[in-house]
Amino acid sequence: MYAPTTMTDFNPSKPVASPVEKLKLEWAYGYRGRDGRNNLYLLPTGEMIYFIAAVIVLYNVDEQIQRHYTGHNDDVKSLSVHPDKITIASGQVAGHDKKEGKPHIRIWNSLSLQTLHVLGLGHFDRAVSCIAFSKFDGGQYLCAVDEANEHIMSVWHWQKETKLIESKTSADPVLACDFHPGDKNIIVTCGKGHISFWNFENNILTKKQGIYEKHEKPKFVNCIAFASNGDVMSGDSNGNIQIWGRGTNKISHVILNAHDGTVFTICSLPDGNFLSGGKDRNIIKWDANYKKTASSKLDEVYGSIRMLSCEKGSQIIVGTTKNNILMGSFDLQWSPVVYGHVEELWGLAVHPTQHQFLTAGEDKNVFLWDAHKHSIVWQKCVPEGAHSAIFHPNGNFFVIGLNSGRWIVFEIASQQIISSHTDGNEQIECLSFSPDGAYLGVGSRDNIIYVYNITEEGRKYSRVGRCIGHSSFVTHIDWSVDSQYLQSNSGDYEILYWNGANCKQISSVSQLRDVEWATNNCTLAFNVCGIWPEGADGTDINACCRAPRAHNLLASADDFGKVNLFRYPCYQPRANCHTFSGHSSHVTNVQFVHDDSKLLSTGGKDTSILQWNVSA
Repeated sequence: MYAPTTMTDFNPSKPVASPVEKLKLEWAYGYRGRDGRNNLYLLPTGEMIYFIAAVIVLYNVDEQIQRHYTGHNDDVKSLSVHPDKITIASGQVAGHDKKEGKPHIRIWNSLSLQTLHVLGLGHFDRAVSCIAFSKFDGGQYLCAVDEANEHIMSVWHWQKETKLIESKTSADPVLACDFHPGDKNIIVTCGKGHISFWNFENNILTKKQGIYEKHEKPKFVNCIAFASNGDVMSGDSNGNIQIWGRGTNKISHVILNAHDGTVFTICSLPDGNFLSGGKDRNIIKWDANYKKTASSKLDEVYGSIRMLSCEKGSQIIVGTTKNNILMGSFDLQWSPVVYGHVEELWGLAVHPTQHQFLTAGEDKNVFLWDAHKHSIVWQKCVPEGAHSAIFHPNGNFFVIGLNSGRWIVFEIASQQIISSHTDGNEQIECLSFSPDGAYLGVGSRDNIIYVYNITEEGRKYSRVGRCIGHSSFVTHIDWSVDSQYLQSNSGDYEILYWNGANCKQISSVSQLRDVEWATNNCTLAFNVCGIWPEGADGTDINACCRAPRAHNLLASADDFGKVNLFRYPCYQPRANCHTFSGHSSHVTNVQFVHDDSKLLSTGGKDTSILQWNVSA
């Protein structure tokens, strides 16, 4: 890498301060419904509470306002609301950092978002998979189950931050735990192949296994709830709902084939009725005598029903396995209020002139989002998993790169396919239009960059040639401001330069040292080399981007769930930066909107999209 000829006083040891600007989380798109449980509730404030990645979202749908609790540093796995409806407990998985990332529980105030207590640092193994406040005594105790080999259940006096007792529960996963609302010191747990009734007295836990007798024992007991008369209700993988007599470990009644397939959730209603939801996408209302009184079925596009929640009134909120949240009732249609990707997410593109952006994921979903209204404009399905996305500079077209080597051009207004091409048979890693809109660079996992000439204002694409020279897959492409040259990075940390018009490699790198690059999205380049932390390997930074208008900021996405903000240019080794948490897995992409006012970031396995405000 060569410094520009104008830089005569370059001193790599001279420290550079972090930027004045910082990021504040404005909106979190998505919901963890695919594998989350007991993670969606309504609060008296009118907000629904749920989690995605390491963020707990408090979302008021009527006022279109989100607040966020960001005390966790990795995936939130469990959630419980105290009987006072203000205090919240949330549990997380083991994080990236061996010292700071231990699984633990945080108790916090949902009005002020202040952390009140931290429980269990060093006590839990792998993750806190389910938690529950006691109810009979006004919420004095907290029960938690971790993901150790024997799934240890512990009971805490949470205000004193002391563990009272712990016990092994089962070698199989535990999916739910809850205190009985009407009987003191009774805890119920359920999971793979079991339901257990615990008595917690004088700091001793005693267990009775649920006895099925003549009834078929299910492979999984997925959920529990409490009837108005104190009976325990459980839903299983056979589609049945069992009623366990209050104070016993025996079945008093069974609703056979309540659902076609697994029952994922049961929700008790204040009037003594209850709801159930399952894999068959049916929401069913039952009366106190276990008779069906109403039912409704969600469209297939939303997925199965993971979680149901309802407070006073008829409004029901539904969390689904395709990471959507819907609101509605049996009298009204179900309206989606939260959309999300379900599988790994890498594709992100911002509109060149509007506050809109695209995301494209392995789940074959492409969303166009409105960053002002925090809503989707439309959702589209592509034929296979998508990995990359970009807008044409005129803002009228966009391109989606797929896993098979195919890439498709769409018109935004009609969402119709304008053009479709296939280059190689491996994943399209990255896409880049030249600033004048005349060329498209297509970076493939087959180590080649395919260059296309564009005519008819973005409608017609004809191949110019192939840039062959990388010895690993192409990770990033950037055009020069004058649309003449390309620079590219690859999986083995190469930086190569090319003539865009004839696809010839430029081996005399020094002659391009003064070239100005359009986006500076190559993670390996002179003006961005300071984003690499000490000891990093070449895979630790997944993406970077420069503020497109002011050119004063540089953001990076790393493998540790962090979004980092630097001054630009950023050529001092291990430059100072501001670091922001919210994602839990590797952050796959970052992009500023066209006027630098917001930054968007995507999480890979956590499937989240976080929108940050940029302000001094």
